[in-house]
Amino acid sequence: MFTAVHTVEFAELAKQKIAEFNALHWDASLRQPLGLKLEDHHGNLIAALAGRTFGHWFYLESLWLDEKVRGKGVGSRLLIEAETLAKARGCSFVILDTLDFQAKPFYERHGYQLEWTQQNYPFTGCKHFMTKKL
Repeated sequence: MFTAVHTVEFAELAKQKIAEFNALHWDASLRQPLGLKLEDHHGNLIAALAGRTFGHWFYLESLWLDEKVRGKGVGSRLLIEAETLAKARGCSFVILDTLDFQAKPFYERHGYQLEWTQQNYPFTGCKHFMTKKL
């Protein structure tokens, strides 16, 4: 009989078990977080980028800009800096996903190619999966 466990802690445990299995097949110690931030003169976060590098790949998980810096080149500079750091770590590719109301045109302007679109996500929208060769 299966037991329902709908907690963040259990989800993390399941991820840990997969990581343990994967470690038998490759050296996951080379997986490194990659993060950049920009703060205003008061120390408030106004731009953030987070992801991780592993082997030839940089997985860009999050790129966020405060409204007051959007459209001023901050996102482009942040993305270029992250790509530069990933290349220095030996990455040749970037992968990311973005929702239909988010930043697909922004990433396309920076050379990202649409690989696949997940339709009806979560209900009527879509999620775009994009890659770029560095």
